[in-house]
Amino acid sequence: MTGQAKSLLRKEALAKRLRLAGDQDAIHRMLRRALGPFREHVLAGYWPMRGEADPRAAMAEHSGPTCLPVVTGRAVPLVFRAWTGGALVAGPFGTSHPPESAAPLVPNVLIVPLAGFDRRGNRIGYGGGYYDRTLELLRKSGGVQAIGLAFSSQELSEIPAERFDQPLDQIVTDREIITANP
Repeated sequence: MTGQAKSLLRKEALAKRLRLAGDQDAIHRMLRRALGPFREHVLAGYWPMRGEADPRAAMAEHSGPTCLPVVTGRAVPLVFRAWTGGALVAGPFGTSHPPESAAPLVPNVLIVPLAGFDRRGNRIGYGGGYYDRTLELLRKSGGVQAIGLAFSSQELSEIPAERFDQPLDQIVTDREIITANP
């Protein structure tokens, strides 16, 4: 898939997400269920923006350490800082993250935001490749579970994967938990 075609797919998926957002209470229930096997694991979530499904309630109920991603530069993997519900600082691209004084953590489980997904675990993100780089690094250094979080309306029939794309292990929606089969 060319960069231009993927960019168009991303634009369409983001517009659809804003138009057809789903049931946030159902997202919470499904995500809480998906996270059940990962009690006490280090969990990375995200601070939602631009109509993203919101993982914060499930993160607050998680019994292990939680952290949020930090963009430290262009074309580099994300880093993660501990977050226990405290104040955040503004980051690049409209993100919010813990202050520099928060302890760095290495997550075992990542809740991954997305614009669109397919049932094989492919995702369309925002185009910066941050999660792909991060998942590649974490997978090389040990096990990590990547859980995409989306409204069911964000499902696409197929997203052609490129060589650098890192698949999701699961996708949690407001209707179901999908075990991906890349």
